[in-house]
Amino acid sequence: MNPSLGTLRAVPARMIEGWNRGDAAAFAADFAQDAELIDFDGTVHKGRDTVIAFQQPVFDTVLKGSRLVRSEVEFTRLVAPGCAVVHHRFGMIMAGEEEPPPTRYFLQLFAMVWQNDRWEIATLQNTRLVSLESAMALDAQATT
Repeated sequence: MNPSLGTLRAVPARMIEGWNRGDAAAFAADFAQDAELIDFDGTVHKGRDTVIAFQQPVFDTVLKGSRLVRSEVEFTRLVAPGCAVVHHRFGMIMAGEEEPPPTRYFLQLFAMVWQNDRWEIATLQNTRLVSLESAMALDAQATT
């Protein structure tokens, strides 16, 4: 068993590489077979195969050419033998953009387990980072 912090930090980087290629299988490669992905809107995708089946059509259409940028692993912690958490922050740009707008930054919380001789994602929670002012403006738009 080699559950080091360095190997934990590599997981978000591999996910980003898969995203930036538009490859859902590569994006989800570090998910445990029974993992859960909780999307920024609260949608729960259960199982690696479900994540792939959801993500690939999105990569092929509305997020085609999008890229994750400004990736930073802010925090890694072994919480028990074989269990760890990772905080990861990044921005998303759409095709043709050079910088993410303020409304397209995210924080991810990974719950990781050491199994199958590697770190696997048990649960990944995506949170969109939006200021109170931006959230209120979005609410106002939704009610008009």
